[in-house]
Amino acid sequence: MGKLIFGCVADDFTGASDAASFIAKAGMRTMLFNGVPKDMGNYDIDAAVIALKSRTDSKERAVEDSLAAVRWLESQGAEHIYSKYCSTFDSTPEGNIGPVMDAVMEYFDERYSILCPALPVNGRTVKKGKLYVNGILLEQSSMRNHPLTPMKESHIGKLMEPQSRYHCVMLDDEWMARPKDEIWSHIEKERNSMERCYLVPDYTKEEDAKKITEVFGELKILSGGSGILTNLCSSYKKGEAMRAMPECAVQGRGIVLAGSCSATTLAQIEEFCSSGQYAYKIDPYKLETGEEDPDTIWETVENYCGDKEILIYSSDLPEQVKQVQNRGKEEMATRIEHTFSSLAVKALKSGYRRIIVAGGETSGAVTKALKYDGFYIGESIAPGVPVMIPAGNSQVRLVLKSGNFGNSDFFMNALKKTAKEG
Repeated sequence: MGKLIFGCVADDFTGASDAASFIAKAGMRTMLFNGVPKDMGNYDIDAAVIALKSRTDSKERAVEDSLAAVRWLESQGAEHIYSKYCSTFDSTPEGNIGPVMDAVMEYFDERYSILCPALPVNGRTVKKGKLYVNGILLEQSSMRNHPLTPMKESHIGKLMEPQSRYHCVMLDDEWMARPKDEIWSHIEKERNSMERCYLVPDYTKEEDAKKITEVFGELKILSGGSGILTNLCSSYKKGEAMRAMPECAVQGRGIVLAGSCSATTLAQIEEFCSSGQYAYKIDPYKLETGEEDPDTIWETVENYCGDKEILIYSSDLPEQVKQVQNRGKEEMATRIEHTFSSLAVKALKSGYRRIIVAGGETSGAVTKALKYDGFYIGESIAPGVPVMIPAGNSQVRLVLKSGNFGNSDFFMNALKKTAKEG
């Protein structure tokens, strides 16, 4: 393997695949790794994305794992490191973005990094330092009731500073419209005597990524959502030819596994069910009593699905999720994740070659169970959701999506685009 141009560390698996899709769009041959690689092999790649579970891990574990990933990327020659987190940030004061970013900046002894969570193509924008979801303040959106990270605040400075040791400097659209040298003069005045600080540029439309790259692209450490990654990586390639992506379609049956409870995923499930395909809803209470398990679920699905496309899901409305969590949040989540991972293994053994998964935790559990550690990144089904090809099995296609990504027809579209006739 040659020297890496770019390295990215993501706080969950779907976040990693999201980032990888935008990097690949810049023409970099990109691989996603499930954790820090142990054996690199002879992969011919320009960019590496490492998926962790640091979004929901303890602070100590999140920092430890993130630094291990950063050190590995540094050892492979990556000149720029990107810390990827959710485009709706993590609004709790106990969140891990601050501790991780503080540790990485201190490791490289850098004075500045940016916080740039926006992804305008998916309706995530930042204006005057505040996060919006489809034009609605984050704290007023459906994300305020997220079961793992409820989002009650929209201002990035107020989100970050309880987590971090360093101050945030806001750069609104008026400042971002100015020349680069004026912007940096302003930053130096705002930083004053602070050892380090975070820079928060407004980002309301896709074209803003170009200016953000122009002003901040030379920084060693950057962070945010995936919105600026294509522009960043295009600038790092310095005019080199784009690398071809692997083929997305493959022969074999397809299956959808959905664990996300986001409003977007619920709409996608409804669309799938209304199309007349086969859907099976997992009952968490039956899993708890043992009345239902992966074996009985798979037997039922195989007996009744016929030639239809298949969806197996545990997704439900927020109030129903809270009732389930009252029976033991960690225990129930672990039981559901184990069920999905077992079903994915059964599907693969039964000849299914196209596996679509909704939800970060569900995706992480499935990929771990399938024991694939590295993936080549193909074309995207929707912005931030690429087709992934395991390095160890070129006949399998995985599509792993964050709960909030994709249109209502996403599942049917993903099944169609990964299917090869013959």
